[in-house]
Amino acid sequence: MIKLFVFFAGIPLLAQDRFTVRDAVQVALRENRSLAAAAAGVRASEARIDQARSGNLPKVNYSESFARSDNPVFVFSSLLTQHQFGVDNFNIGPLNRPDSLNNFQSQLTVDQVLYDAGQTKNAVKSAELGQSISGEERRRAEMQVIAGVARAYYGAVLAAESLKTAEQAQRSAEADLRRAETVRAAGMSTDVDVLSIRVHLAAVSEQRIRRAADLDVAKAALNDALGLPLDTPHALTTALTAMDLPDMTLAELERDASAARPEARQSHLAADLARTQSDAARSSLLPQVSLRGAFETDTQNFFTKGGANWLASITLRWNLFNGFADKAHIEESSHWMERAKADEQRMDSAVRLEVRRAFADLGAAGQRIEVAKAAVAESEESLRITQNRYEAGMSNVTDLLRNETAVLESRTRYLAAVHDQRIAATMLDLAAGRLSPDSEVLN
Repeated sequence: MIKLFVFFAGIPLLAQDRFTVRDAVQVALRENRSLAAAAAGVRASEARIDQARSGNLPKVNYSESFARSDNPVFVFSSLLTQHQFGVDNFNIGPLNRPDSLNNFQSQLTVDQVLYDAGQTKNAVKSAELGQSISGEERRRAEMQVIAGVARAYYGAVLAAESLKTAEQAQRSAEADLRRAETVRAAGMSTDVDVLSIRVHLAAVSEQRIRRAADLDVAKAALNDALGLPLDTPHALTTALTAMDLPDMTLAELERDASAARPEARQSHLAADLARTQSDAARSSLLPQVSLRGAFETDTQNFFTKGGANWLASITLRWNLFNGFADKAHIEESSHWMERAKADEQRMDSAVRLEVRRAFADLGAAGQRIEVAKAAVAESEESLRITQNRYEAGMSNVTDLLRNETAVLESRTRYLAAVHDQRIAATMLDLAAGRLSPDSEVLN
């Protein structure tokens, strides 16, 4: 009973050690700092929308000032606004040479735009387009992180499988060495065969050492893509096996890329933004109407000896001539709009080209898998026959070593082809703008 309890209690612990490529993507989306930067950009663009919308709201300001002077005009006007002007102030002497006077002025103003020829509307639309562009930038960063994690994950799995292949080749070479020593002891070969196999064993051992070092670097690269400390251990459980790909047509993938790829959508939004900014430039030639209200107090001693007044006004402002600056601004915005249209067309062609490249890579990887798979089976069978013939004295050591090398190379090519298929499938989803944490390529 105790043994059963220990066994079943250990199951959750074993389950926690599983770390699939989808688990790695989730960790990266949580820990990778590039996504935090992209999210900050989205929040900044949201704040710009609120900033643009404030153009429709009133502006309320309060000011407090102090002045002291014996300037006749200042003294005369200050006494009037303080409601302290008397008959004695009409005397010529004090009127020309008044004593210095304090004036504490408190002012509350309210300004409201009634009509701005659509400038606020265009500013809000520009800010909303900027937010959409930032959102696409964040989505692009997320897709790049997912692709980077998949590439690093399968790179680490490939390094681990390559190490296993090298270790298997080393064990096979060690068995060949024992076989050669047995054949030599039977007088069926010379020391040359043993020395040749020992040289081959040394070369295979060197490859195993290199593969072990590659695995350490690949694990560190995976942690870097995840945003974790480089020495964080993981038990990678997604096997490096060939994928069963769904039926996909190139035309369908290109349409998806043109409509859903973040870069393509950013180019569409940039063209809309250029048109909006062009409209805003033209609106500067139209009149603007604003309302202003003010309440003011003027006192000699801040609290006493003072009076209050108010003001309400409506202002029409029409830019009739601004040194041709507005005309140049309109021309500039028109040129930017033309550039945005050209960039939109160029980006559409570029994303379609990337889809074609990824589609071709995926197809080539699938064909390479079939060829490499057959080569592995044939080389393994050839090695088995050669080993038996060598042990029986019917084959030489050159044939044996050639077959050993062929098995190692064919297994390595097969692993590389499967790895490339996995990466190509991920890059195809990335190129088509379909890569997400729920993508089938992460299964």
